[in-house]
Amino acid sequence: MADAHLRVHVIAAGEYVMPDSVYKVIELVGTSTESWEKAAAQAVDKAAEHLRDLRVAQVSELDMQLNDGRIEAYRAKVKVSFKYEGGA
Repeated sequence: MADAHLRVHVIAAGEYVMPDSVYKVIELVGTSTESWEKAAAQAVDKAAEHLRDLRVAQVSELDMQLNDGRIEAYRAKVKVSFKYEGGA
């Protein structure tokens, strides 16, 4: 049986309710010269350095930076949710 703290009920696109908690969602852009996967991981790793209780990461957009028709960097826009404890 799943832990009650991990149960998620989908209300509408992008909106989640987790029992007895409130979660804030921010959007970050990670970059990598190697891959979109590494770009997304870069965003999550940086969020983990500065935020507590990260819960969900969702890649919302992928793109590339180009220079003279060549790929210069992969970019991943990532929505990250974490437990909201008040403040701005």
